[in-house]
Amino acid sequence: MQGSKARLRIGFDAKQSVLPQRQLELICPLPSGADAPQRLGASPWNLRPESLQQACLSRRAWGEAWLLLLESNETVALEEFADLVCGGTEPAQLAVCWLELVGPQLWFRFKQGEIQPRSAADLKPLRRDRRLKQLAEQREQQWQQLLRARQPVQTEALPPEQQRRIEALKQLAAGALELEQLDPALRQSLTALHLGHDRGDLRHLLVDLGQWDRHHLVSMGGTTWSLGFSPELEAEAARLLALHDQELPGDAERRDLTGQRCVTIDDDDTRDIDDGLALERRPDGALRLWIHVADPGRLVDPESPLDLEARRRGTSLYLASGNLPMFPLELTTGPFSLRAGVRSAAWSTWVDLDAAGDIADYGIVRSWVKPTFRLSYSDADDLIDLAPPEEPDLADLDQLLNRRRQWRVGRGALLMDLPEGRIRSRDGEPVLEVSEPSPSRAMVAEAMILAGAIAARFGVEHNLALPFRSQLPAELPPKSELDALPDGAVRFAAIKRCLSRGLMGTQPAAHFSLGLPAYAQATSPIRRYGDLVVQRQIQAQLSGGTPLSEDGLQELLNSFDGAVREGIGISREDQRHWQQVWFEAHKSGQWRADFLRWLRPQDRLGLVRIDDLAMDLAAECPQNAQPGEALLLRVQQVDALRDQLQLVASAS
Repeated sequence: MQGSKARLRIGFDAKQSVLPQRQLELICPLPSGADAPQRLGASPWNLRPESLQQACLSRRAWGEAWLLLLESNETVALEEFADLVCGGTEPAQLAVCWLELVGPQLWFRFKQGEIQPRSAADLKPLRRDRRLKQLAEQREQQWQQLLRARQPVQTEALPPEQQRRIEALKQLAAGALELEQLDPALRQSLTALHLGHDRGDLRHLLVDLGQWDRHHLVSMGGTTWSLGFSPELEAEAARLLALHDQELPGDAERRDLTGQRCVTIDDDDTRDIDDGLALERRPDGALRLWIHVADPGRLVDPESPLDLEARRRGTSLYLASGNLPMFPLELTTGPFSLRAGVRSAAWSTWVDLDAAGDIADYGIVRSWVKPTFRLSYSDADDLIDLAPPEEPDLADLDQLLNRRRQWRVGRGALLMDLPEGRIRSRDGEPVLEVSEPSPSRAMVAEAMILAGAIAARFGVEHNLALPFRSQLPAELPPKSELDALPDGAVRFAAIKRCLSRGLMGTQPAAHFSLGLPAYAQATSPIRRYGDLVVQRQIQAQLSGGTPLSEDGLQELLNSFDGAVREGIGISREDQRHWQQVWFEAHKSGQWRADFLRWLRPQDRLGLVRIDDLAMDLAAECPQNAQPGEALLLRVQQVDALRDQLQLVASAS
């Protein structure tokens, strides 16, 4: 029979284990009174694979025996069967027949020493089942070979079953499935390869197979940001893009401020520009500050498709590789943005500050603006520093807003500006970018805080429900204790650990670290849905409409609060991942660090500041490390696919 020699060799080896005496005696009767040996190769038989191969059955003899017994409807003993197919009853002939009969053959039933042929009708389903089993085993072998090869594969070229398995592995790697939820056969194949229990191992495998993006964010899976904008929403964006040059309701009532020398200040790569500043020199010599904010509500109506989508997102996401906007990009970088030289719809807040920096008077109007310049922070710093006679506005704005900042400091505001490092993705490679504190950054930040303070005051004065931001008072360390710490990151860390999380509610409350009696974010309606809500509430109040009540506003805030939190989680995962990728590329490096404070002293886990990277990171630290102590930091272990970064700091 085909393959019988190989099967007999395997069968012979397998039957070397202990066998019942009756089965052994079927193969070769023993002399009277002799004890049965426990193995086929033992004396007195001394059967060897070579002797079995010589007595090997032929396929023809096997088939003839089946046909003969089937036609005669006979049942025979092992000796008769051996004589029929092998032409004798020698021990080797008996053994070879017995091994074949107890093996995987289908032709005969072998029970209690009797051999009976199966009918053709019985053989058909058995053959089919065996063939199906063989095919399944072949598929399983091919699957195992595919995984072991760890070479890129084209999913569409795989059999459907393997495509489904690949998809299941992706879901397992992403945490959408647990190992116990997999098909048992797939689970068994993973176990054979020692996979499945460690998602990091699985992600490495999928990367090798070309089925997993090394920079895939697990937390983004299934979210609205992962889906992009639907064709229907893109069509709606195109409609609004064509509509923005037309006269729309309310346009005639806007105040024309296009003659102002308005300036926008942003990072070089910013494309969605949502705020600008201008200085008005009053006839009496007083300086009036104008803060202009983009007005997407001119085109996007409440409850419209794009409004609902923005609410589902809650915010734009700013990731290492770029931003995922709250509105379609052609709108956020087009008619929504305050672009230099382009007439744009805006919400404009003007404010007069008194000599101390308090708000003496203010107003909020819908307007038309045409920014004169678009400046980078570096360009703005030069104009502030040089204060050229032909361009004095920025230097005066800086002085004006610095006065406001000192007013807040006098009321307990905390200023903790430090260089901030961030890893960006440039063509898939991690790049460190450090934003240094500068006069222009401080000026713009102060202007945005001032606009939020005015929006909140407007809400208080008109009993208007707004998404107010607040922070509970904190009990800071004594001044003597803070003064004993090095100024900068070490001292700031001691202060930050005392601060509570920010709160949001529909009732105004003080914001401790900003030093304000009330505050509402109102300057990024392109990027934050809550800021758009502030604009709409103020618009309803100014136009004589009906603003949302506290309960109605709270319900609206609840509808997108989860999306905002989800977006924060995605952004944090993204930056953590790219930090890990960066450290993978620099894992042999060492960095000077300052110990800030303990996170989990029982685990020797502390927070350190790496000035060269402008980052605060967790690291294993010396047991008795003190705030401000200089340390030397190195990478102990890093694996971005496992979301793993272990840093160790030692005394320098």
